[in-house]
Amino acid sequence: MAYEYVLLEKDGCLAIITINRPKALNALNADVLRDLQAAVRAAHDDPEVAVLIITGAGEKAFVAGADIAFMQDMSPQEARPWTRMGQAIFAEIENLDKPVIAAVNGFALGGGCELAMACDIRVASEKARFGQPEVNLGIIPGFGGTQRLPRLVGKGMAKRLIFSGDMIDAATAERIGLADMVVPVDELMAKTKELAMSIAAKGPTAIKLAKAAINRGLELDLAAGVDYEAEVFALCFATADQKEGMKAFLEKRKPEFTGK
Repeated sequence: MAYEYVLLEKDGCLAIITINRPKALNALNADVLRDLQAAVRAAHDDPEVAVLIITGAGEKAFVAGADIAFMQDMSPQEARPWTRMGQAIFAEIENLDKPVIAAVNGFALGGGCELAMACDIRVASEKARFGQPEVNLGIIPGFGGTQRLPRLVGKGMAKRLIFSGDMIDAATAERIGLADMVVPVDELMAKTKELAMSIAAKGPTAIKLAKAAINRGLELDLAAGVDYEAEVFALCFATADQKEGMKAFLEKRKPEFTGK
């Protein structure tokens, strides 16, 4: 399926979604978000896809933010469904039952930082820049930034970044936990694909259940979280992948997972 503002390609068991609006630094408007949602759903529904990578077109930006010209004249009645739209699509990415990796190739600001945070893992090039500069525009992050950022970097650091609107480099993002890996610019996609392939080689059902346990557990207290983990752990033993994985280990061979 063709999209106006998003490219969707497959590389074996990987799907790569590229936000493709480079002249606007891949800024998000309603059309871009709709294309992104459709591409994410297509990757989810493709049984051959094990891991999804999201990146931005061009060398300058992952996503430089939401489109300010698009938002400028919004009323509160228009702003509410706009923020809900972005929140819903990013939640869909966060809760996708396949791993999602952000390959951050440049500016990840505002909605771009929020999109990266909705992904499971963030691989950043050395030239990547992160920030939530919304206060400079008289607004706050509206696509989940006030909620995901403190969960990743802690309350104090999140307040510092959101209140100041400061932009940070990739090394700082990695140090505070916003980026998970920083790589040379010319190795970004190769290293991201390498990571994605290492994940794709594991039991897909186990990956799906581990993601669910981590995401849900972060919303629970520790006792409830480990209770949920116990239930999901037990569920693994109803799968063919568990039987194959343990048998292969004992037979000293590579497992052949089927996702069942």
